[in-house]
Amino acid sequence: MADNKPAMDIAALEAFLSREFPQAFHPASGLSIEKVWFGGSRVRQAFRDHFIRPGGTISGPTMMMLADFALYVAVLAAIGPVGLAVTTNLNINFLRRPEQCDITAEARILKLGKRLAVLECSIFSDGVAEPVAHVTSTYSIPPISGT
Repeated sequence: MADNKPAMDIAALEAFLSREFPQAFHPASGLSIEKVWFGGSRVRQAFRDHFIRPGGTISGPTMMMLADFALYVAVLAAIGPVGLAVTTNLNINFLRRPEQCDITAEARILKLGKRLAVLECSIFSDGVAEPVAHVTSTYSIPPISGT
């Protein structure tokens, strides 16, 4: 998969997400796309104080949101602008306490079929080599009209 050109580059992905999901992807969200390739992505969530849960760590829902965003971007990088590609399963394993800083996620497609994509994603505290969480997920890809 890595040798193929992505179906959407960063500029196209940002335009699509801003248009189709303005409630989630906008300049104040702190979300950014750092890199895409065919079937993969690396994204960032800028640190926000409201992500902190009791105990002083970044909340699980914040990490799940970032993982789902990275996974969706990876799917779009492989199949193009399909707004109705949706998460059908997401499993997260929290591995260690994340730092109070930006978090990044790197996603890659393990298997891409006509109707389903199976992916994995690792989440990192910015600048820390060991992941704070590992995610597996399945996306449903809607049929192309006429097929």
